[in-house]
Amino acid sequence: MDIEVLGTLAVREQGISVTPTAPKPRQVLAILALHADQVVPVSALIEELWAGTPPRSARTTLQTYVLQLRTLIAAALEQRPPGEDECGGAGTGERRTAKDVLVTLPGGYLLDSGGGVSDIREFERLSGMGYRAMDAGDFPGAARKLREALALWSGPAFADVQGGIQLDMETRRLEETRLCALDQRIEADLRLGRHRELLAELTVLVSQYRTHENLHGQFMLALHRSGRRGEALDVYQRLRATLVRELGLEPSTSLRRLQRSILMASPDGPSEVPEAGGGRLVRVG
Repeated sequence: MDIEVLGTLAVREQGISVTPTAPKPRQVLAILALHADQVVPVSALIEELWAGTPPRSARTTLQTYVLQLRTLIAAALEQRPPGEDECGGAGTGERRTAKDVLVTLPGGYLLDSGGGVSDIREFERLSGMGYRAMDAGDFPGAARKLREALALWSGPAFADVQGGIQLDMETRRLEETRLCALDQRIEADLRLGRHRELLAELTVLVSQYRTHENLHGQFMLALHRSGRRGEALDVYQRLRATLVRELGLEPSTSLRRLQRSILMASPDGPSEVPEAGGGRLVRVG
């Protein structure tokens, strides 16, 4: 079973979609896919679906949604070519059933991925490799691995799923992990001298994340190193005005230090300005 949640929800068994179109079963599958190969308690599923005000028939209704998912899984399993097991190899005479894939256990349900690919796990693996490369000073390797990790995202996590308390919280958490990987990938590119290549991307990012200090600091640095010191200082002033107006905060010490360094640096020596990063991360929306 292959699972994708970093964008629209897509769960496939043997390459065949088992993602329902109805909102509630889709929500159940999203939670099970997020925690693939782990038991999800019935209470957690009920809380996700009905946010503290479940109907009396909540458990029965949840069982109906599980049956609908198993029907989709069973249809996908039936289309497996004869002579192949669930992993596509030589058959052993035993095939997984829908109940083997969506397992009922004491107190909850478990979605058994059967060793398939999960984009969340792949993102965590690649981004972890990128962070370790950054720590080791391998900036080309860090930029490459983090770029591969970020390429797994096709949009906001669970973009087409009606979210409850848990999914909304997980969506925010996943977005934070994406922003962290993005921040480090840009930092690696800056250290590799790719400041001009970053300008278009950072122009969009600072407009999207209007109070994200690290992204603004990276944009300032890229502009200054491209010989556009005045524009770099304008970025700082716009950010400061936004922080004061919307959050009642001044820019962090590290960002003020970067602004002073750019202000005092010679236009012919932008490389003397220190690296961006290390500041407070503040964002709205």
